[in-house]
Parts: sequence; C-alpha cells; structure tokens
Amino acid sequence: MTEEALFILEEMKESMQHAVTHLEKEFHKFRTGKASPQMLEGVKVDYYGTMTALDKVANINTPDPRQIVVQPWEKSMLAPLAKAILDANLGFNPQNNGEILRIVVPPLTEERRKDMVKKARTEAENAKVSIRNVRRNAVDEAKKLEKDGLPEDEVKVLEKDIQHLTDQFIVQVDKVLEVKEKDIMTV
Repeated sequence: MTEEALFILEEMKESMQHAVTHLEKEFHKFRTGKASPQMLEGVKVDYYGTMTALDKVANINTPDPRQIVVQPWEKSMLAPLAKAILDANLGFNPQNNGEILRIVVPPLTEERRKDMVKKARTEAENAKVSIRNVRRNAVDEAKKLEKDGLPEDEVKVLEKDIQHLTDQFIVQVDKVLEVKEKDIMTV
C-alpha cells in the first residue's frame, strides 16, 4: 500500500476515534441517578464580570452516589454559583449552608429514564453519521489517488480497508451505547 493510502487510513482512524471520544464525553453529561462532577460540566458562573466554568472557581466532589458538593474557593461566590446551577436548568436545587453548596441528585423516574435512552440513541446516531462522513471523505480521497495514477486494484483494496475500519467504529459506537443504556435503565 502506498504512503498516501496509509495516510488516508490513519487520518480516517483518528477522525473516527474523535467521534467515539466525543460520544463518550456527551454520555458523561447524562444524569443516570448517580451523582457525578461531570453533571455540572458546561455550567458557567459570573466571576467578577467574566463567564467562567464552574470547575475553575470551585471544587466539585461527590461524597456519595446521591449528592454533589460544590465548595467555592471564595465564600462570596456561593450565591452566584447557586444561581448559575439553577440557571443551567439541570433540574438541580442547590442548598447553600454558608460554606458549601450541596446538591441532592433525585432518582430518575421510569419515564425520564426512557427519555434519556432516546437521547442517548440520538447522540449515538450522530456519532455514526460523523463516522460515515469521514468514510465518504476517505473514499473521495481514494478516488483522487486513482485519478493521480494509483492502480485500480490498490484503490479497491484501500476502499475495502476504509469500509472495514468504518464497520469497526460503528460497532464501537453500538457497544458504548449499549453500556450507557444499561447504566441509565439500572435503578
């Protein structure tokens, strides 16, 4: 296989792995009834006029599976942190005790679990679409190589390798989804 063909496969593999990694990150944000610091990822707080990520102005811990504790580095930030968490519309009601914010993660209802599984499937489908787009681009690159003089049989082998790699990553997405669905539906 030529250097150009190997480069196409490597670039494709990297892009597809990025799609799977992105899916896993998105799944971390899903609330599954167990407390996790990632649940507050993306929450921004007004820190002296600058919108700053919550984890940059406070310590976030999960002392047990049902609660999240947010400990600001400055006590004056307690009220803005509580407001930011409420404004993020995550369904959390932080309790301010003057030292820390305590967030009790409510258990999920059956209906909410099924809704989350639907969202998880949508995210997985988006990852698959991304993987297929990478495949399409790789096939286009292979056709360009053929126009530039690469023998047709080598292009066919390259296209087969591209499809094989695509199939592997689609299976990987399905496995990640299956684990997340099981996690969501476990009470």
